[in-house]
Amino acid sequence: MKQASEYNLKTILAIIERLRAPDGCLWDRQQNTKSVRRYLIEEAYEVLDAIDEESPENLKEELGDLLFQILFLVKISEEKGEFTISDVIREISEKMIRRHPHVFGNIRVKNVEEIKTNWNDIKIHEEGKRDKDTSLLGGVPQSMSSLRRAQKITEKASTVGFDWKNSDGVIEKIEEELEELKAAIRSKKVTHIQDEIGDLIFSLVNVSRFLNVDAETALRSTIKKFIKRFSFIEAKLKEAGKDISHVSLEEMDSLWNQSKNTI
Repeated sequence: MKQASEYNLKTILAIIERLRAPDGCLWDRQQNTKSVRRYLIEEAYEVLDAIDEESPENLKEELGDLLFQILFLVKISEEKGEFTISDVIREISEKMIRRHPHVFGNIRVKNVEEIKTNWNDIKIHEEGKRDKDTSLLGGVPQSMSSLRRAQKITEKASTVGFDWKNSDGVIEKIEEELEELKAAIRSKKVTHIQDEIGDLIFSLVNVSRFLNVDAETALRSTIKKFIKRFSFIEAKLKEAGKDISHVSLEEMDSLWNQSKNTI
């Protein structure tokens, strides 16, 4: 068994190489970039959970799981002759140096907003040179969660001035979309209702971005709070020997209000 100090990046790469070898693990040998995609996403979300829990031990473990999936993908690509870990490290290193001219170059900046503007300008220039989608919004990954993608899209649009002057305009848009949703509900047309719900959610994400709040994080926090408060209801009813399926909404609502004092 290796000592803790003996483990490094080469150790993980050697483990992955052994797993992918002809006499290695049958399951690992069968994996490809498409199949690993699922695990990569799952591990990324588990990292987010560990961050929310503010648990260094869990974060350390989950970052290890995520790193393993990343290096596993690199190994698969290496086997196909596409690129190596050295290529990945070189490309991200060069990119970070280019994207931080105020640190590694002679550009002067006054604040974070100027740093963000420089970053976006450099990114657009780089993507244009590689003949990628010329649309400003073309580079936003489709596989992102819808909330995060919506926020990223509105953020990109704002970099060219397509934005409200203040939060009042965004709030007015939300109120407008809410009235349109009410009208759609009255029409009883499912597709119309769906469209208006989408518009309302998009506007809520936009106001989140405008107020420097991450919509995904805000919703995750609310879901977590809902689960805790609902669990409070379940626990109180269990203490009273009651079946939640046979309790009135009024009683559950009363317990919900009680939970607000503790959660």
